Amino acid sequence: MKISFKYISYFLLFILGLNMTLTSCTSDLDVTPKDDDEFLSDTFFQDPASYKQVLAKLYAGLYVGGNDGDGSPDIFGLGGDFSSYLRLLFVSQEFPTDESIIAWADDGLPAINGQQWSPSNQFLYGIFSRAFYEISVANEFLRQTTDEKLTERGVDASLKAEIVKFRAEARFLRAFSYVNLMDLFGNVPITTEKDPVGFYYPEQKTRAEVFAFIESELKDMDNTLVASKANEYGRVDKTAAKFLLAQIYLNAKVYTGTERNNDAAIVCNDIITGSGYTFMDKPYRFLFSADNNRNGAQNEVIFPIVGDGNAIRATGGGMSFILHASIGGSMNAADQGMNGGWSGIRARPEFVQLFPDATATSDKRGTFYTNGQTLDIADYGVFTNGYAVRKFTNVNSDGSAAQRNDIPDTDFPMYRLSDVYLMYAEATLRGASSGNIATALGYVNKIRARASAGAITTSDLTLDFLLDERGRELFWECHRRTDLIRFGKFTGGSKIWQWKGGVKNGSGTEEFRNLMPIPSKTIQANPTLKQNPGY
Repeated sequence: MKISFKYISYFLLFILGLNMTLTSCTSDLDVTPKDDDEFLSDTFFQDPASYKQVLAKLYAGLYVGGNDGDGSPDIFGLGGDFSSYLRLLFVSQEFPTDESIIAWADDGLPAINGQQWSPSNQFLYGIFSRAFYEISVANEFLRQTTDEKLTERGVDASLKAEIVKFRAEARFLRAFSYVNLMDLFGNVPITTEKDPVGFYYPEQKTRAEVFAFIESELKDMDNTLVASKANEYGRVDKTAAKFLLAQIYLNAKVYTGTERNNDAAIVCNDIITGSGYTFMDKPYRFLFSADNNRNGAQNEVIFPIVGDGNAIRATGGGMSFILHASIGGSMNAADQGMNGGWSGIRARPEFVQLFPDATATSDKRGTFYTNGQTLDIADYGVFTNGYAVRKFTNVNSDGSAAQRNDIPDTDFPMYRLSDVYLMYAEATLRGASSGNIATALGYVNKIRARASAGAITTSDLTLDFLLDERGRELFWECHRRTDLIRFGKFTGGSKIWQWKGGVKNGSGTEEFRNLMPIPSKTIQANPTLKQNPGY
C-alpha cells in the first residue's frame, strides 16, 4: 500500500512524538529549544528516516502550530491554534481589507479590522514569529544535510539523491516565509544555514535586498526541485517556485521601486504553457471541497496546504479556523460539513457588491449566506451584521460526508493556475512587452466562463476590472491585502469600505500602514532592528 505524503507529514510525524523548537534567528522571539540535544542533532540524523520527518515538520508548520495539533506549541507564549501559519496569514491578508471582517474582540483583532494596529499587536507578532520559526527549521535542516554531514553518517547514494530534493523543498519553504515577511514588514533580517547557531543579532536588510535574495534562491533551486507535477501531492515542485517568482515580479514596484512586469509575464507564460498544470473544467466549488485533493482540483492547484480530518489532531488553526469561524447566525453547520460555528468571519458589503447579485446564480463564485444576515455592518461585533461566506466546505464535491465534522479534510489552495492567468493579464496590461492582450482576455474569459459570469471584451479589460476580478476569483485565499497595495487602494482614501479606519462608514488611513510595524517584542529581543516609519 502506498503511504501518501499527507500521512507522512501529519499522522506519522505526530505519532513519532517529535518535540522540537529552535533557537530563533532573530535572537529570541520566544522560540526556545526544548529538546535541542535530541532533535535536529547529529544523533537524531543517524536514522535514515529522520530526513523526511524533518521535511514533514516544515510542511506541517504551515497548518498546525505544534507537534500535537494545538498541543506542544512550537513558539513559546503562543498557543498552537493561535500561531498556525495559515490562520495568521488569513488574519493579516484578509481582515484589514474590503473582503472580510471578524466579530471577535480578542486584543489586536479590532485594530486589524480597522487598519489601526500598533507594534504591540499580538497577531502581527504571531505571523512574524511563525515565519521566522519556519526559517529557523529550514536553516538547521540545511546545516544537517550538507554533503560532508551525509558522508560522515554513511548515508547511501540513493538517500543522498532524495535529500538533494528535500533540501530544495526546504529552501522553497524558507523563501515562502521570506516573501511573507518582505510583503508584510519590509526590511527584515536574512539568515541562512551559513549563519552561526545561537544568540546573535542578525543584520536587518532592506526590502530590496530581501527581494534580491529571494529571487536568487528561487532561480537557483530550479536546478534541484522535482520536475513539475512529479512530486508527491502536497509537496512543491519547480512550478511552485516559478509561481512565487512571478508573484514577486508582479509586486516588484512595491518591493523595490522598479517594475518587473515583463519578467512576471514571461514566467506566467512558462507555467501556463509548459508546467502540465491545467485549468479545472469542473464547477468552481470543487476547488474548495473536502475532496479537493482528488476531484480534479489537484490539477489546477500548484501548492496546497494539506488538511486531513483523521490525520491532524484537534486544531483551531488552518482550515479548521477558516471553516468554523465562518459559520454562525442561522447557518446549519452540517451543511458545511462541520459540527458547529464560531460566529466570526463575514464579508464586508463593498466586497459583496463586486458581484452583480449576491443572492442570484449569475456568478457561481458569490457563495454568500444571507438568511438572517444584513448586508450593512452596523456593528462588526455581531455576526449577523454582514453576509456570511460559504466558499470553503468540509463536504465532498459529490455531496458525501468528509471523514469527520470537527476537523476538515479540505486543503487550502495557496497557489493555483487561475491566479497565474490573472497575473499574466495584469502584467500585460501594465506594459509587459511579451504579453498579448488577446491571450490575456482569453484567460480571463476562461475563468469567468467556469463561474457562469459572462464574457468580457477587450475594452472591459482594465486594471480596475482585474482588481475586482481577482477579488471574485481569489477571495479568502490570502491575496487581498497584497493586491490592494499593488493597486494603490489599501490605505488612503481612493477606496473606502465599512470600518476602514475604525469608523462605520470607513475613512482614509495613513499610507505608512502599507507596511506592518516590526513587533515591539522583536525589537526588544534584537535592539539593532529599526522600526518602520510611522510607528
